[in-house]
Amino acid sequence: MKQLFYLAFFGVLIAMTSCTSPYTKGDAGIEYKIIADGSGKKLVYGNFMQLHISQSYKGSKTDTLLGNSRDYMPRTEAFDSSSTPPAYLKILTNLRIGDSVVFRILADSVYKQAPGDMPPFMKKEGYLYTTVKILNIFETREQADSANIAETKMAMPKIFKKQMDNIDKELVKYKAQIETDSKLISAYLEKNNIKTIKGKWGTFIAIQNEGTGSILDFNSVASVNYTGKTLDSMKVFDSNTDLKFGHLEPYPVSIGQLRGVIMGWFDALLQMKKGTKATVYIPSSLGYGKNGNPPKINPDANLIFDMEVVGVSSEEEMMAQNAALKRREEQSRKHMMDSILNAQKK
Repeated sequence: MKQLFYLAFFGVLIAMTSCTSPYTKGDAGIEYKIIADGSGKKLVYGNFMQLHISQSYKGSKTDTLLGNSRDYMPRTEAFDSSSTPPAYLKILTNLRIGDSVVFRILADSVYKQAPGDMPPFMKKEGYLYTTVKILNIFETREQADSANIAETKMAMPKIFKKQMDNIDKELVKYKAQIETDSKLISAYLEKNNIKTIKGKWGTFIAIQNEGTGSILDFNSVASVNYTGKTLDSMKVFDSNTDLKFGHLEPYPVSIGQLRGVIMGWFDALLQMKKGTKATVYIPSSLGYGKNGNPPKINPDANLIFDMEVVGVSSEEEMMAQNAALKRREEQSRKHMMDSILNAQKK
């Protein structure tokens, strides 16, 4: 399973090298070849690696690029046994800044513990190729975190646009259902004399308080208070302002991530500012769709959310806060282990 985990870790991630030199056999069924283009610092256990990574599958009749970090941004990872299985750790220790390594492993070896998870287009005699290029090496987590935040800031506009384009394409499948839901919502709004603006994907937003500052964008992390109910029953199914639901903290939504909440929320939040209060009417395809969220939300249920953006921070600020928290947790664990070891010596 460690092989499967590690390839999955690298799997969203330089197209296969055309180098024809032979592969060297490594441990755990891995073969590899190093392309030594670098002359800088060498990887040392405990360092942090900034990498470009890609993975491809090649069979007798299929050649498929599975993922490439150049489409998004480099990865930054710790170079230690907790992040890197021993078979890969041993090989990566030979690399310097600028070097690349190509790993290959038979597909059936990767999925040996879970053969049912192997994609249909893969065959057991085919190979998974993972290419790793070392872009930089950092000695401390602070350096790695700083580089990662800078890369994220540069990459976010491109990533966000690509995600938005993918959602646009996906929503074409639900065009008929959105149009049906829109008629129902429009009839309700007209009957109750509610004026709204419309989001890009079809969410209706009735703004009670405009808010201040700039409209939220891909770099915004919004803290949201909300109460949700279904349009057909008007029964509240969740709220973070009502004690009986057991969670009163504002809910953080990273706009640029485009995950973690239903699409209707993003559609609405991209029309809001800090301090905006609004009632949002969401077609079912931008909510929980044909599956619903039983038992409180039926299939094809249109939703209503009362929403307030109570705070806004930037993606960089959130990443810096998370990185600082992670460093404190690591320091706390190290302090605890040091205390245990010192106690054992006494």
